[in-house]
Amino acid sequence: SDTPGAQLALVYGRRRQGKTLLLDLLAQATGGFLFTGLPQAGPLNLRRLARAYAAYVDGPTPAFTDWEQAIDHLLRLGERGDGPTLIVLDEFPYLIESEPALPSILQIALEPLGRARTRSRARLVLCGSALHVMRSLLAGAAPLRGRADYEVMVHPCGFRDAARFWSIDHDPELAFRVHALLGGTPAYRSMTGDAPADLDEFDTWVVRGPLNSDRAVYREGAVLLHEEPSLSDIGLYSAVLSTIAQGACRQGEIAGVLGRTTNALAHPLAVLEHTQLIDRVDDAFRQRRPVYRIAEPVLRLHQLLIAPNEADLVGGAALRVWHDHADTVRSKIYGPHFEDLARQWCLWHADPATLGDRPSQVQPATLACAQHRQGHELDLVVSRKRPGQPTAVLAIGEAKSTAAAVGARELDRLEHLRDLIPPDRIDAPPRLLLFSRNGFTTDLHTTATTRPDVDLIDLTRLYQGS
Repeated sequence: SDTPGAQLALVYGRRRQGKTLLLDLLAQATGGFLFTGLPQAGPLNLRRLARAYAAYVDGPTPAFTDWEQAIDHLLRLGERGDGPTLIVLDEFPYLIESEPALPSILQIALEPLGRARTRSRARLVLCGSALHVMRSLLAGAAPLRGRADYEVMVHPCGFRDAARFWSIDHDPELAFRVHALLGGTPAYRSMTGDAPADLDEFDTWVVRGPLNSDRAVYREGAVLLHEEPSLSDIGLYSAVLSTIAQGACRQGEIAGVLGRTTNALAHPLAVLEHTQLIDRVDDAFRQRRPVYRIAEPVLRLHQLLIAPNEADLVGGAALRVWHDHADTVRSKIYGPHFEDLARQWCLWHADPATLGDRPSQVQPATLACAQHRQGHELDLVVSRKRPGQPTAVLAIGEAKSTAAAVGARELDRLEHLRDLIPPDRIDAPPRLLLFSRNGFTTDLHTTATTRPDVDLIDLTRLYQGS
């Protein structure tokens, strides 16, 4: 941007998403300046910054006496030349630890009528991985609130992008299995060693990669907890994650397993959600009945397979552990993950013609049934928000990760559940969506060809179609 005046951007996300690499490449491509803070005393970081500044301008090393002087020098880099100058302060939370007043110093330096805003074309980027710290920079009455022009969250790759990044997008089943174990964090490919060549090699890849105690990715599930400073009681947060991974997804269920009150878990769940280690998904039809899901697959792998079998894995019995826990992988990893991808597909990849409109949200639900005297779980409810009115349901669906092909029985169940949807939530009969990892029976295919309200989505369509 050639807009006059200095601009400020925040870039943050969990570690190993590629933030520093992207900003370093951007600095190289544009002739920008990048400095990385270290967890050390403020004067030491100031001296390092002075040396980096001198190398960048090819001049003598300035004697920065405080951060106010250093920030002034950095922003004046944007007064050189005709175009904007990129200035990156990476690992910004480390700099705040040694100088808590740094956000206020930046606030003053970026005053609307100050020198930087009127004479400099500096493009200052503050980058960090401590989500709580970075988000707090613009929260409430924080000094930098109102000063930032951009706030960029770097997320893991989506499941389709991850398949392309791993070069396994030609095989949807293989791509699904890898993503179910490791998710979309780019660095995990190098930390694992390589990608599996095909499905025949998948089991041996798991043993030499994710379950190999010599690989960096092996301890990643534990490391993620220790890297976030807001997670003070690691034992409690790890227990909450383990309980959710085992299948207790509601606050009351989690509290029951851990022997705590629901109120006592409100804060730990909120912190885990804030740090994006879990997702809070509201029920489509029932207020204040959310379910919690593990947001980072490598955490789920750690809680279900690595942590409980540490001794065997370190002792070289990874293949036996993998085979002995095949049921756990199938029901507690592949099953929930396939449901998550089905919801993501509806929200981001499905054609509006498939759903009847463009959706606003996709949620699970529990529908009360007087006929069966129980609540029926529904994997996904695709909805569109209407101003001043109840949200309208566009489609409902089930996601089946079973070994058997999905048949007409599941379609009959969906039709029954459609009849249970509250009438005020329906503008037109909702579409019926069936997702299957292992295909559909011939009878169901035949039925679907004659039913415009029925759509069948297999793995190939999930990864490649709309």
